[in-house]
Amino acid sequence: LLDDAAAIPSRPGLDLIVTKDAMVEGGHFLPGEAPDLIARKLLRVNLSDLAAKGAEPYGYFLATAWTPEFGWDERQAFAEGLRIDGEAYGLTLLGGDTVSTPGPLTLSLTMLGWTPSGAMIRRGGAQAGDLICVSGVIGDGWLGLKAAQGELADPDGYLAGRYRLPSPRLELREALRAHASAAADVSDGLIADAGHIGEASGLAVRLELDRLPLSAAARTWLDTQNDRAGALRDLASGGD
Repeated sequence: LLDDAAAIPSRPGLDLIVTKDAMVEGGHFLPGEAPDLIARKLLRVNLSDLAAKGAEPYGYFLATAWTPEFGWDERQAFAEGLRIDGEAYGLTLLGGDTVSTPGPLTLSLTMLGWTPSGAMIRRGGAQAGDLICVSGVIGDGWLGLKAAQGELADPDGYLAGRYRLPSPRLELREALRAHASAAADVSDGLIADAGHIGEASGLAVRLELDRLPLSAAARTWLDTQNDRAGALRDLASGGD
């Protein structure tokens, strides 16, 4: 980070894939959240976008708008979170910018990755009759927010952990490139993101919510709800 720009060498036979996600305190993470977890979540929500495109992560640009409350110790902890997941996922911090704000804490990250030329999986490639599949359980992030806010019992911290630290499905990228006609990560909720694929592909989407894959914690919560159909819609609508 000793220059004003990054030069990215071209790689013959590959496409450079670019995605961008931002997070704002109070909207995407709770006030007072651990700085290292904020940093790791910021990386992971962008990595999830790359995973859905079948891309191999490469590096990222980061912009931070620090608040007066987010002092030197908090910034060092934030940087440590970047280091932990940067090493885990083979990422290079290529540059960015740092500014100050009266609040709320605002973070923006642009992630780069590679796919073989022409192999990125788009939202708009779905065909009539395609089967909609998900790579994991649905609704834990939405329930985890409630748990982190103290609105839901979470004795082992599983749900809050799912909200604070999502897991990008990078191990699926080769299978997705081989078999998926369209893909998107579930960040706005299954119903919304399946709808995004349908809209981009010019198709209607049918979801059988009774067949949602759920974690044990989500099933326990579901069993306490009087309106099962409504609760399933909530799980499928909540962003992860």
